[in-house]
Amino acid sequence: MAQNWCGELVYQAAEIQRPTTVEQVQELVTAAERVKALGTRHSFSAVADSPGGLLLDMTELDSDITVDHQTMTATVPAGASYSTVVEALEIESVALRNLGSLPHISIAGATATGTHGSGDTNPVLSAAIAGLDLVTADGSTVHIDRSTGDLAAVAVGLGAFGIITQLTLDVEPSFAVLQDVYLGAPWQTFLDNLDEIMASAYSVNVGGNFSPDNLRSFWFKHRLGVDGSGNPIVPERPSTMFGGELYDEVDPRNPAATPLGVAGPWSQRLAHFRPDAQPSVGGDELQSEWFVARADAPDALRALRAMSDRIDPHLHGFELRTIAADDLWLSPAYQRDTFSIGFTWKKRPTGVRALLRPIEEALGPFQPRPHMGKLSAMGRDELLDRFDRLDDFLAVVDRYDPGGKFSNPYLRALRHQA
Repeated sequence: MAQNWCGELVYQAAEIQRPTTVEQVQELVTAAERVKALGTRHSFSAVADSPGGLLLDMTELDSDITVDHQTMTATVPAGASYSTVVEALEIESVALRNLGSLPHISIAGATATGTHGSGDTNPVLSAAIAGLDLVTADGSTVHIDRSTGDLAAVAVGLGAFGIITQLTLDVEPSFAVLQDVYLGAPWQTFLDNLDEIMASAYSVNVGGNFSPDNLRSFWFKHRLGVDGSGNPIVPERPSTMFGGELYDEVDPRNPAATPLGVAGPWSQRLAHFRPDAQPSVGGDELQSEWFVARADAPDALRALRAMSDRIDPHLHGFELRTIAADDLWLSPAYQRDTFSIGFTWKKRPTGVRALLRPIEEALGPFQPRPHMGKLSAMGRDELLDRFDRLDDFLAVVDRYDPGGKFSNPYLRALRHQA
């Protein structure tokens, strides 16, 4: 019985196939009545399921990772994990602009659901897509890029347009990163200085729970310049920042974390977790995430703190990040600089699901958008209000997949269909 990464979601597909070539993908898609792509199974929602149909596990697709140094792009297989891709890119002395917290997730799955890293100037991971190759419902292949006009819909596409086989991503010259962690800053200091704190490094992540007086951690990831000899210029590292105390070692509670306090390549610092270790809390979790306008972050956090007695008993911890605005239709940061509030829940499905609606109601004044790959209670009307290009997105889906071969209950709910 196939399950997602945390083991909570059991896929309802009748069959799973693991193609190794694009030709096999084409044959399987052509023969299937219903089909969806599956990557590293890190979605907590049923966005990737194909009840009664076929799932294509794309992680074994045989395709090279290539870099074009003229166009500064890299072409990568859709099912490859970020950890595999970044290692290959670093060998070529190029980098992706940003990474998510976990390098274990697949490129296509992460980008199709609007996954992101952090940083005031860093957009969602999907914004790096310069083009992609898609197997459509009749088994033919289509290339979509920024010149074709549909990439704004397809880049965060929920698997609705077809089976992505490879993506072409923007890259830039490799760079060094130093990450520092500061522990125990007061909540009030953070709320009073939120803009300054989130802008104080290339990428900033804040972790903790809602009820304590102090936060757990600030993760500051500094992108380093180089001196005349090409060596990274390491900034001064104060012993305290914003009321938090510098922590130089790998946390013994979290030995899977990437190295602290020592400069290293972007590929080994931008993600929080090492690819050779179990990330997060090892799958003993559920996840939700909501996105509000950056300017609304302090008030949104105060609203959640007001219900901390209900939230925290079910919560391992939260992660707070910032995301630059983009023009991708179903991106959580579509046309607004964004603040993300990510919840890593204890694996208590009944209690967690009972909290989704109250949290969304508390955040309601701030027009929250949900992460499509995580748990949410929002229905079609709310999603249409939050993603004002949703119906435009669905119209493009109909053009690529008029018979609904790549649809599923999750996507049909976006249309008020059973």
